[in-house]
Amino acid sequence: MEILRHAVVLVHLVGFAVLFGAWVVEAVGRRRVTPLMNYALLLSLVSGLALSAPWGLDHDPNYVKIGVKLVVLVVIGALLGIGSARQKRTGTLPAGIFWPIGVLTLLNAALAVLWR
Repeated sequence: MEILRHAVVLVHLVGFAVLFGAWVVEAVGRRRVTPLMNYALLLSLVSGLALSAPWGLDHDPNYVKIGVKLVVLVVIGALLGIGSARQKRTGTLPAGIFWPIGVLTLLNAALAVLWR
């Protein structure tokens, strides 16, 4: 059971890495939202929900931390959705939508590592 949980943690980290990596690539380039960001967000969400279940743990999960991380993830998803819609409509993405995506993605990783 422990190996399965570690595999899900790995998938969760890959989701974060792909989302943040795609954002960094776009920050250097054209500053746009890509479908890869949406897929990485979905991967992070599904694997995060699987990790929030209390299987394979000898202690209770920190549900407050899980809730805060979920809210941050939903805000990132909203920004990606709004950004995609504006990008399709106008061809550009406002900086006020693009930059918080990366900041909130990094914040979510920081919450995972620093909040015990």
